[in-house]
Amino acid sequence: MDVTTWLRAQWDRVAAWLMIAGGLISLLVGWWGVSHTAYLAEQMPYLVSAGMFGLFLLGLGATTWLSADLRDEWRKLDEVAELLRDNA
Repeated sequence: MDVTTWLRAQWDRVAAWLMIAGGLISLLVGWWGVSHTAYLAEQMPYLVSAGMFGLFLLGLGATTWLSADLRDEWRKLDEVAELLRDNA
């Protein structure tokens, strides 16, 4: 199986990993901005923008990953139900 076929079959997992990676990068950028200033007023924009966006992307990525796993489980259950119908 080539990479293009695999990416098309696993698009939801690839999207989940991209969102998780984006969330981690966003959190690192926020941490970098906060760690280089001593004033709370200058730290708040980093916490609000990068921190909240990073947490949002991490949550969205995790939800997308779980959705992909659940879709696989439902597909397996459909196959089992079809086999049971054929043998009955």
